[in-house]
Amino acid sequence: MRKLQIGVIGYNDDRCSEVAREIAYKVGKEIALSGSVLICGGLGGVMEAACKGAKEANGNTVGIIPQDKFSFANQFCDIVICSGIGFARDFIVATSSDGIIAVGGGIGTLIEMSVGYMIKKKIVAISPSGGVSEVYAGKYLDERKRVLIESAPDAKSAVQAILKDSKS
Repeated sequence: MRKLQIGVIGYNDDRCSEVAREIAYKVGKEIALSGSVLICGGLGGVMEAACKGAKEANGNTVGIIPQDKFSFANQFCDIVICSGIGFARDFIVATSSDGIIAVGGGIGTLIEMSVGYMIKKKIVAISPSGGVSEVYAGKYLDERKRVLIESAPDAKSAVQAILKDSKS
């Protein structure tokens, strides 16, 4: 049986706060403890912290990077997919995830949330992490109300929300 794939999206290095890094690390750890696979954009910041948390809990990580060289991926990615398509890879991250957890984030995170929203993926935003996660937690992205962006206060409740939905 296929393992559940949980996407983790959020800030890259340049804007990632220590709070967001710590939350992302805990999200990665919770994903690993659940037996799920972590899917992410494979770079730094939230992605690297989440992958590190997953690896330290003996989990599996997949990084889908925008570049065409493996060396761009963070050191905690087990599997690196070099998309070579730039940030259009945000579509692959979102569509390859059974559910998506947002930690902080800017426009790239919002793109991934939007893709998930359009295809009605479960999306959980950890509101204390800042960025677009804080802005959109508990809201819809537009008037169509396709998917409520659920709000979670912490890593454990965010992962549990994805797991609960996958069993329905």
